[in-house]
Amino acid sequence: MIFHDDTIAAVITPPGEGGVAIVRVSGTKALPIADRLFRCAGTSPSQRGPGTFVYGKVFDPVDEIDEALLLIWRAPRSYTCEDVVEFQCHGGPLPASRILRACLSEGARPADPGEFTRRAFLNGRIDLVQAEAVMDLVRSHSDRARAAALQQLEGGLSKIFDTVYDELMLVAAQVEATLDFPEDELPASVPQKIISEIDRIQTRVNELLRTWNEGHLLRDGALVVISGKPNAGKSTLLNALLGHDRAIVSNIPGTTRDSIEAEFLLEGIPLRLVDTAGLRDSEDFVEKEGILRARKYIERADIHIHMVDMSQLADEESLKAIDALDPAKSVLICNKMDLPVLFHVEQWPNVRRVQTALEKIQGINEVKESLKSILSGSVDLSARPHVVISERHRQALLDVSRELKQLETLFAEDCGDEALVLSVPMLREALIRLGEVTGREYHEDLLDQVFSSFCIGK
Repeated sequence: MIFHDDTIAAVITPPGEGGVAIVRVSGTKALPIADRLFRCAGTSPSQRGPGTFVYGKVFDPVDEIDEALLLIWRAPRSYTCEDVVEFQCHGGPLPASRILRACLSEGARPADPGEFTRRAFLNGRIDLVQAEAVMDLVRSHSDRARAAALQQLEGGLSKIFDTVYDELMLVAAQVEATLDFPEDELPASVPQKIISEIDRIQTRVNELLRTWNEGHLLRDGALVVISGKPNAGKSTLLNALLGHDRAIVSNIPGTTRDSIEAEFLLEGIPLRLVDTAGLRDSEDFVEKEGILRARKYIERADIHIHMVDMSQLADEESLKAIDALDPAKSVLICNKMDLPVLFHVEQWPNVRRVQTALEKIQGINEVKESLKSILSGSVDLSARPHVVISERHRQALLDVSRELKQLETLFAEDCGDEALVLSVPMLREALIRLGEVTGREYHEDLLDQVFSSFCIGK
């Protein structure tokens, strides 16, 4: 355990009005601070056992701030593995902020973002993968994302990374031991066994990498961009998918001049729906800026919905837009099919097409099925939630995979002493990158990178 000299404090509940607000204090001064600020019947907080709830009043240090409950944890059986107290007062910004100021005046300092969880990591309660799961759980937008984050918090993903690390460590040990053999006494099976182990580890790494896309969708949501010419029905589609009016719908072209974003859940996957400005030539500065943003959104889209008004004749710009669609991630919405059809799309057989009459609420279910079809290319929507890697894990695994491929190439050309010697730094680099995922290997910059995205209070 790492014993910090300083004691940290923060309001750990969201700002604003509520039933309860909580101020957490962690460190060697936590209990002495509670003794000075909290007045209750019976013994003082520092004389009470761990897991104790006690009712009393908080003073600053003379004036009464609020009635509160005090919860007491003793090191090492707390979130941070330090002495911890929590003042649970009435909700609202004033009582909690006054209690926090009182704690700071008694010797605590404001906690940095993620510092409580950082101390939990440094004191060995959790590893870095579990620490990241804390914020994944806080930020989850669906039950599927919540379940995946909870499995990660309980160590499901850490066990996989630990297994890969231990297997690679065993290979490194075999290589080091093999170097002690005279070349003419080296059993022929030893290099082959090392190659076989590297191949098996590479397979495990690739299996982990394949979970990244699902992790990206669960954490960030799939970016679904709706594009098309003005009055094609983009805003109507957005409202229909959401089930309420989010965007203004009008027959006047150019009504949507900026991108409108809203969240929508589909099969447990959060979708970030973006209604964009109608694509056309315009001299209006604001509308031109909106069209430029629309094109940037299209470039970044995980799913691209392009809409055409089937009651209008095709023009060159519309034809080019459909030609540019990526069949793997695009849906062509043929809207206003209840009107005489003048726009014909048979020449694009490889693009998913859905016929709609959105003003009559026709075709919405078919649109959802098309979106699910695209998502199923990245996520098994019928599978139970499971642990998935993050972008940080992905970058580390790509580095590991590159080192393993170099090892495979090296041993394919030569299994002698020279190859074994050259393999040692590659194996060490792969082990360092794997160790950085869970925190077996860490440095301050890595911890700053991980915990800077946390909120204060976590």
